[in-house]
Amino acid sequence: MSRHAVVTGASSGIGAAITARLLGEGWRVTALGRRPPAGDAPGLDHRAVDLTETSAIPPVVADLAADALVHAAGLMRGAPLGALDPEAGRALFRLHVEAAEVLADALLPRMPDGGRILLIGSRTSAGAPGRSQYAASKAALVGLARSWAAELAPRGITVNVVAPGATDTPMLRDPARAGIAPRLPPIGRLVRPEEVAALVWFLLGPEAGAITGQQIMVCGGASL
Repeated sequence: MSRHAVVTGASSGIGAAITARLLGEGWRVTALGRRPPAGDAPGLDHRAVDLTETSAIPPVVADLAADALVHAAGLMRGAPLGALDPEAGRALFRLHVEAAEVLADALLPRMPDGGRILLIGSRTSAGAPGRSQYAASKAALVGLARSWAAELAPRGITVNVVAPGATDTPMLRDPARAGIAPRLPPIGRLVRPEEVAALVWFLLGPEAGAITGQQIMVCGGASL
């Protein structure tokens, strides 16, 4: 039987690239989000849910048994200290952190030993001027992943964070981040979503069973 992944953010950007890679490798994918992924590929199922309404998530996944959870849904908001928007900060935590908590908590009882939990973080988790609320939400994912990794190691379930740098996605061109221009990394171009998806694919596979509790950068050298 094909393996099954639950993927958030599958309609765009990195989540879409991850979904396409998994489907191409013969996985079944249940995509969670307000918008369905493009196309109608075999093995793809979409369940509509607003991930920022975390109380709506458990009923949507109550019947799912997944080998892997990939939380790729993301939102960018930025402001300098002195102009922070508390509601923007809460929205970032709801989507990035609370949704991850609710999903993992709901799916874990039916996840087999040797399963995988993969959270899409950000290189910005180390801190960036004008992006403190976003950075804080992504840094929180590292704490979640390390704690869950320690809890789940006896079951062979790995938990990791893949942290991209500036990646060529629609979120990078979101008007809400006007004035926060991305810097090209040392490789001279933006990271491609397919490059992030390739690392995710490896971490979901059997050869990555000894990698857990880690944050792995895909940043084109920007973190050097």
